[in-house]
Amino acid sequence: MTKGLIIIAPEWLEPVYGPEEQAELARWVEFVAPPQTADSVRRDPTLLRDVEVIFCGWGTPVMDEAFLAAVPNLRAVFHAAGSIRAFTTDAFWARDILVTTAAAANAVAVVDYTLAAILFSLRHGWYYERSAHSQGAFPPRRPMPGGSGSTIGLISLGLVGRKVAERLRLFDLEILAYDPFVTPADAAGLGVSLVKLEEIFARSDVVSLHAPWLPETEGMITGAHFAAMRQGATFINTARGAVAREAEMIRALLGRPDLCAVLDVTWPEPPAAGSPLYGMANVFLTPHIAGTSGRECRRLSRCVMDEFHRWRQGIPLLHAVAKSAAPRRA
Repeated sequence: MTKGLIIIAPEWLEPVYGPEEQAELARWVEFVAPPQTADSVRRDPTLLRDVEVIFCGWGTPVMDEAFLAAVPNLRAVFHAAGSIRAFTTDAFWARDILVTTAAAANAVAVVDYTLAAILFSLRHGWYYERSAHSQGAFPPRRPMPGGSGSTIGLISLGLVGRKVAERLRLFDLEILAYDPFVTPADAAGLGVSLVKLEEIFARSDVVSLHAPWLPETEGMITGAHFAAMRQGATFINTARGAVAREAEMIRALLGRPDLCAVLDVTWPEPPAAGSPLYGMANVFLTPHIAGTSGRECRRLSRCVMDEFHRWRQGIPLLHAVAKSAAPRRA
């Protein structure tokens, strides 16, 4: 049997790799020790000596030269979470170790959250809900985009952005997208029209941000973008807070109470004590809950377990990550 080990933050072990998942894996994997954490294998690297496969998730140790020296037989890493950027290194890629991820499974929850937020925003639900609570009565009705013929702008057509676009095709909506790495033909296949970033904000009733946080994207969304938004438009961020210039966003939203921002992420995260975001009537904060949580977490382990079975049978994996396509470490 293949020798393996589960390494994951203790608070994520039960939600991700529950008893049923561990029992199923144990039919095919000889675990060299009970599930470990990054700290425990750092304290006792001998646990890694015979390991051939690692099943991990949030809290994966950085696989640098020191870590890899302790695991000479490692052949594959099955990451039951999203990005592998936090733990892969040049030394890892030099070893030609297979790595696969549950990013596609993790994306489903973000897509669900985004779709719900978009549809609610098209009816200005945030405005009516917040006003009813603060005023003790419903506010005056105002024109709303509605769910037919409105325009949605997607920033980045990565894994999440593409799935959002696919879901939106079920509705009578125009979908715009900004992504300099997507071809017009690819966009047409998704049913979206490629436009410039400025046009996304100027034309859309709802703008949804899905760009990764990279040096090239940090601060990409400016106050000028918010100032150019349509009357009553909504901005949704389920990506990373640092992609938008927060101080400029706050100033724009204070000056445009007709706008709305739905922020599942901020920078810093959570917002600093005393941040204006906490008290702004047109800002709706959630504490980074768009990603996988609760019962959804088992979806992640099932994804990598399916990948493991494909690997042991010699079938091409569905979610393997090549070095050329891997996100860079910050």
